[in-house]
Parts: sequence; C-alpha cells; structure tokens
Amino acid sequence: MLRKLAFQILIVLLFLSNNAISQTSKIKQIDSLMSLSNKIGEFNGNILVSKNNKIIYNNSFGYVDATKTKHLTTDIRFNIGSITKEFSAVALMQLQQKGKLKLDDYVSKFIPELQWANEITIKDLLQYTSGIPNVNWKMIKNDQDVLDGLMQIDTLDFKPGTNYDYNMNNIFLRQFIVERLTKIPYKTYVEEYIFKPCKMYDAEITPLINDRNTAKGFNNNLVPDKTDLPLTGGTYLTTNNLLKWSTCLHNNKIINKKSVHQLAQQYNLPETQSALGQVKFKNGKIIEHLHDGRYGNYEAIMITNIEEKFTIILLDNNYNGKIAEITEAIIEILKQKKAS
Repeated sequence: MLRKLAFQILIVLLFLSNNAISQTSKIKQIDSLMSLSNKIGEFNGNILVSKNNKIIYNNSFGYVDATKTKHLTTDIRFNIGSITKEFSAVALMQLQQKGKLKLDDYVSKFIPELQWANEITIKDLLQYTSGIPNVNWKMIKNDQDVLDGLMQIDTLDFKPGTNYDYNMNNIFLRQFIVERLTKIPYKTYVEEYIFKPCKMYDAEITPLINDRNTAKGFNNNLVPDKTDLPLTGGTYLTTNNLLKWSTCLHNNKIINKKSVHQLAQQYNLPETQSALGQVKFKNGKIIEHLHDGRYGNYEAIMITNIEEKFTIILLDNNYNGKIAEITEAIIEILKQKKAS
C-alpha cells in the first residue's frame, strides 16, 4: 500500500508542478521518477527519452531475469509485444508501393486455399476488421500449425469491414502474404528491408537465433516466463532500436507519407487501434503516435509527439501495469515551460 501511495504522490506532484524548469532540471525529475518507480517495485526495465532529435535520457533499472544476478544495461533487448505488428503492416505498404499488391486486394489472391479468403481484404487485416475467429492456440506449435488452424475455420465471426476484433490471426496472415509475394521468409524480409535500412542492426525476430543481450520476462514471484514457441514475428528490440524505428517511420525513410497515413487509419468505433496503434491527427497531419504492447511479463510503450518533438520509450520485463502512468508523468515533465 505504501509503495503504491508513494508512486501516486509522486505522480500528483509532477502533474501539479507549475514551476518553470530548465532541461537539466527536467532530466533530474525524470531520473527521480524512474529511480523511485524502480525502488517501489513498479518498473524493471530500460527507458529512453528524446527531445528535438537528441537523446536526453537513456537509462536502465533492475535486472535481466528472475535470478536478479545481472543488472540491465541500455543495450539489452526486450520483447515489444504488440508494437511488433507495425513491421508486418509496413512490409505490406512497401509491397504496395512496389506495385505488388493493393489494400483492396482480397486475401484469396495470395492464399487461395483459405475458403473465406475471398471475403477479406488486406485493409481488413490492417484494421482488424476481418472477422476471423481465433484458432485453437493450445494446438499451435509453429507457423504451419497456424496456417492449418486457419484452414479449419469455415465461418467468420462477422462480415469483414463491419466490425472490429483485435486478434493475432490478422498478423499471421499479413506475414504469410509477405512470404508468398517475396518468396523469402518473413523474418528475412523484415531484417533486410526494414531493420537494415533503419540501422536497427541488433534487432531480432523470433525464432531467436541469438538470445544474448536479451532480457527474460518474470513475475513478482520471480517465476520466469515460458520459453517462446517457434512462431515467426515476435520482436526483441533495444530502446535505441525503437527510437530509430520511430525516426525512420515518421521521416518517411521506410515508406512514404501517404502509406504512413493509410496505416494510421482505424475502424470507426471507440477503443479501436490502427496498424500503428493509436494515432492523433491535426489538420490532416499526424501529430502523435502511441503504441503499447504486452507479452507474458514484458511490457512496452512508445510515444512520439511530432508537434512537440519528443519520443518516450519504456521497455519492461517484470509486468506491473504502470508504464502508461510513468509515461504520462514524463510527458508532464517535458511539457513544463523552460525557465526564462
């Protein structure tokens, strides 16, 4: 109770602070926030804050795994959960820009063996409006099992494009389409055409070949997460990797501006997500991009405010559900006016 109270008091103080502060003071406030968050058991992970295209804070708090024998460092990778979905979306937009596909194309054009694929478009996969029900995940052990499970589905949950359901089948189908079109494994495609151009050289996609410098998820009882299934797509990145990704995406170095805007569109219902997570527009321009993720005891959040030129990234391997609140506090610190 005292730990939560201390955290809440700090949040309130930061939100109510009206004092004009210098950037040096802001960095000190961020450091105090993160140190206390770690001390009271609310954050075990890495943080990076960038302002005006310059990293102003980059730090690590806590341990690599449940043994608590090795401290985290800033070059450690974490599973980024749902943020990884951006890569399959961008891969499809790259292929569209090359004339290989259109968002209005039906999935049956690429994966004809799925009996309902002539009803679902690529756009539906990007906006989670496909209506595909879940496969039996207890039976899934590899990518082929996923495809076999999809082939056993005979009825969609709803008419594609008429409702929203956020599930992993949309992601796997995106990846399968990339593989069918390019004739190379999805993992290889992302490494070659996304990670390499964005200089994300130590980024890893599952199945992991090299798990050195990789944090392991664990709960508050120090029980480690189960080993990953050999499914393609889960992504392990450093905070610096994610900063490079955000910079690459929003400077149109990986796909053009039109493609980024298409990915930012979401289905018109409350609490839905676009392929890029939650995106805010102002006068037709993207002003903020926020995406969070969870996988086992990993949690991740990335927010880029294009108007105010800051990016905040938090990666954690000991889930406590507090990184959104911590991020809000950091935003309040950054928004305080600099002393004149």
